[in-house]
This record gives sequence, C-alpha cells and structure tokens, in this order.
Amino acid sequence: MHALKWTTAGESHGRALVGVLEGIPAGLELDLEVVDRELARRQRGYGRSKRQRMERDAIELLSGTRRGVTLGSPLSFSLQNRDDSIESQEVPTSPRPGHADLAGCQRLGARDPRAVLERASARETAARVALGSLARQVLEAFEVQLFSHVVELGGIAVRPDAFEAAGERRREMRAASDFHSLDPDAHPRFRERVDWATEAQDTLGGVFEVRALGLPPGLGDYTDPGERLTARLAGALLSIPAMKGVEFGLGFAGAALPGSEVHDAIELADEPGAFGRFRRATNRAGGLEGGMTTGEELVVRVAMKPIPTLRRGLPSVDFETGEPVRATYQRSDVTAVPAASVVGEALVGLVLTSAFLEKFAGASMEAVRDSFEAWRERVRGL
Repeated sequence: MHALKWTTAGESHGRALVGVLEGIPAGLELDLEVVDRELARRQRGYGRSKRQRMERDAIELLSGTRRGVTLGSPLSFSLQNRDDSIESQEVPTSPRPGHADLAGCQRLGARDPRAVLERASARETAARVALGSLARQVLEAFEVQLFSHVVELGGIAVRPDAFEAAGERRREMRAASDFHSLDPDAHPRFRERVDWATEAQDTLGGVFEVRALGLPPGLGDYTDPGERLTARLAGALLSIPAMKGVEFGLGFAGAALPGSEVHDAIELADEPGAFGRFRRATNRAGGLEGGMTTGEELVVRVAMKPIPTLRRGLPSVDFETGEPVRATYQRSDVTAVPAASVVGEALVGLVLTSAFLEKFAGASMEAVRDSFEAWRERVRGL
C-alpha cells in the first residue's frame, strides 16, 4: 500500500483546480512560498501561450496544517483560474488530431469534445506541481534534492555533460534560462527553432531530464512487479499529457551495447559514505536496479511530443456533415517542454516521497527520522 495518496479535480476553464494529498506525517513545517515558486516556474518558458501571462497560480491551503505545520491529516488546496469561462465556451464541431477529443467522445458516446478536453487539458498539471511541491519537502528534510532541466528541444540537444558542467550553479543557470536548460550555448538555437515553428504555425517537442541526489538505496520493491520503482516512476511520468517515452540512465542506448558496457561494477569506497561501504563505479543504470534505488543519482529522461494544437489546424472531420475540415485552433503553446520538466520533477517527487515513507514509516516526522537513522546504522555495517 502506497504511503501517499493524491488526487486532483477541476477543469481547464472551471472556477479552480483542487488537490488533496494524504499521508504526509505530522510535524513537517511547510513552506508555501516554495510551492508558489514552482507554480510560477511551470508557467515560464519561451513559446508559451498568452494564458500563462493571464494566470497567476498561487496555492490556497485549505486543510491539514496548524500554524504552518502538518497535522498528519489530508492536505487540501485550491488554485483559482482567472479564465473561468467554462459555461460560455463553444462546443467544437470537430475533434482535434493528437488530443483526447475523438477517443473521449467515442468513450462517452457523445459529440461534445468540450466535455473531454476541459479535463484532459494540461492545465490540470498545475495541481500536480503543487502536490509534488508539498510532498518533496519531506525528502528535502532528509537532504534529498530534485532537479529537472531540458536536454533537447525541437531536435536540438544540449551538451551531454550540461548537468555536471553546471555544478553548484545549476539552479542559478536554470533560472536565467527561458528554456529551463543548463547549456547557454544552445539557447540561441532553441530560440531560433521556436521562432521558426511560430512562423510556420507549427509546434515543437523535446526531452527533459529529472535527477534526484542523495537518495538512500533500497527504496522501491523487487517482490511485486507493480511496485518496482521503475514502473511507478514511468507510470507517473507517462500520465503527463503528451509524454511518449521514459528512459533511465543509458536507457534505449543501452539496448545496442554489450552487457559489459551497460552494467555498473560494484566497488568499495575509499571511505564509507552516508549509506555504507559500497558504491557503483559508474551510473549507467540511472540509480535504479531491480526496481529499487541504488544510492547513486536517479537519472530519468522523458520525451514529449509536439503539442497537437496547431495554429494552422490539422485535418479532421466535421461531426455533423462528415466533411473534411481543419481542426479549430484554440489558444495554445508553440512548445511546453520547459513547463513539462517542472511537472515531471513534481511527479518524481511524489513517487519518491511515497517510496521513502513506505520504507521509513511513521505518523510523525520525528518517528520517520528515528526509523531512517536506525536503518542507516544497520546498512553502514553491511
């Protein structure tokens, strides 16, 4: 049973988005400014739509704390929509290719794409960013850090060692980038590519990477296939609209290599680390083996398809007449890969926090810390 449960509610043009998070222990002092900063970061990025300039997402916490400290009861919150025009929005007469419109209408047996697209919209991911920003504060209390950045946009890749080269300046460098990237040399090419797509009335996809540093080994499970951390992380990341692929460490590139060039040798550290004597000589596995964390950096990359709402419209069919038409254009981004990286980071935070609390269970943060410290003493003796 997962330590955390979460859900969201709300439509793209409804009154608000709502989130509920269950399982956070009592005694955690929450920083809501961190949540608002992550919400603002989700709205940034070159190539975003005008709606991102309209909305000013800020969390309104409704339950679960007293004087800023968690009670152990469910956390609930709302994010108000400035554009709450759901009642006056027109019903599209044709489904948009690449969206949930047609499959959703077929599921409902109705010709109202509005009934589908309002919830299928990526606007819902703002609530998941807030959920992840709350949950990850448990991990950060144990010095676990999460970090995401864009590594490819419109077919243009950053330098392979961008994360390592950025070093301790990585947060500063990402904040200065319109693309949430760590390679300043790639930014002019990104901008040129987005400008080209804008002029062509087209859209762009890309790839982002999420890393987690400081994770203890053994989070996850090997006994239940569905509980393997690889499965849980991939499932969460692929739940983001428009995500089409997930890889860990070497990922797909490892399929073309012999095993001797894929697997990470185990060795003794010169000095025992935070979690004992053992370490991996490399991290080709991306910090996961057998469905569990290894204690090395978690490295996961996610591929996002180009947004299917094109200004010039893609071929579709009119529901009433059956005639070929161009799908209607609704306000949309040219690219949202930078925003997707923020959402991905939040979902990795949710899954890892849940796995952490499953291993180090406790009704309060004090009890969780006691469990963690007792385990760490045992593992240091291996």
